[in-house]
Amino acid sequence: MRHGLTHYFAPEETGTLFEEIGFEYIGPVDGHDLPMLLEIFRNVRQLPGPVFVHALTVKGKGYEKAEADARTWHGVGPFDLQKCEFAAKSGGRPAYTSVFGDALSELARRDERVVAITAAMPDGTGLTEFANEFPDRYYDVGIAEPHAVTFAAGLAAGGVKPFVAIYSTFMQRAFDQIVHDCALQHLPVRFIMDRAGLVGADGPTHHGTFDISYLSFIPGLVQLAPRDGTELRAMVDWMAGYQDAPTALRYPRGSVPEGLPEGRSPIQLGRAENLGVPGGEADSVAVIVAYGSMVDRAWQAATKLTAMGTPTAVINARFAKPLDAAMITQAAREHGGLVTVEENARTGGFGELVREALVDADLAALPHTVLSLPDRFIEHGDQDKLLDENGLSVDDIVNAVRNVQKQARNS
Repeated sequence: MRHGLTHYFAPEETGTLFEEIGFEYIGPVDGHDLPMLLEIFRNVRQLPGPVFVHALTVKGKGYEKAEADARTWHGVGPFDLQKCEFAAKSGGRPAYTSVFGDALSELARRDERVVAITAAMPDGTGLTEFANEFPDRYYDVGIAEPHAVTFAAGLAAGGVKPFVAIYSTFMQRAFDQIVHDCALQHLPVRFIMDRAGLVGADGPTHHGTFDISYLSFIPGLVQLAPRDGTELRAMVDWMAGYQDAPTALRYPRGSVPEGLPEGRSPIQLGRAENLGVPGGEADSVAVIVAYGSMVDRAWQAATKLTAMGTPTAVINARFAKPLDAAMITQAAREHGGLVTVEENARTGGFGELVREALVDADLAALPHTVLSLPDRFIEHGDQDKLLDENGLSVDDIVNAVRNVQKQARNS
């Protein structure tokens, strides 16, 4: 049976490589012929040792548009089956991804040293237009994140300004290269981590919930995150001018928020931004320190708290490393405690970095609460619902602030 299966589905020369390393090779077979596949799978279960079933499939099989344009029709949302048109997104707000792509293209027009690198994700990272406009400064290395990072390090060593755009969850694959090829060499490689935080339907393999943690202990590496699209553009420009070490910028999947204060201070290394109290008419009695995507929810919570008679200020951290310890610890002193909010795992995350700053300032006894994602892999689901279900709803933030205030009064 073993000989028959192997040689019925493959000519003598096919599968030699796999057979030489001890696999039973079966194929290539039609990956869309389910009855045949089921028969093969039933039979190979009886074979001893490892088996390699080589099934050929066509991406988007059965839908002509998807078969003809696999890249565009990868991981799509709602669309009209007859017109082959994607459903219009509500709200009209641009996605973080497109804001980054536009910002990098604008930067590249001003600075010919700027290049973009991705690992088989030009559309997902917003680099399609960059690739069209600057084909000689765009590099798609394929599904090879470690190579992308080492390649970027080599370019940076030669005076180029590489921006490496990779999803947060896939950046993990290149951790060793980030440490040894970039940080250890003090090379200014610029990491752009899209899909940071909970990504929704793509689920636990794609949730970017660890990057703050796994990058925070790398010496010299700078971590930053924008509160909205305007700040994302400003941070991309700032990163282009920072030449002392690697930088890593994270932002979430989805549209940029609206309704945050328009007053801006320039991006400066390790400096946070105090957004004050919603409405600006009262002195704050409580403070929330939020990082990146959570600034919007923190502002909503502060608005609610202020309306309830607890004027609450929001600090937009901007940088996780170096942390603006001076502003944050001073705010903790003035308010008798604080709450931190982040879309990342707790261990090694932003809240723990703030907690270390409080310890160093001899403020560990002050009431403080860290709101973060729980210590588990999070399932698929709607982004907003997942945040609400995992301790990062607006009401969760409100309740945390009220509890800290209560502890401060009783201490």
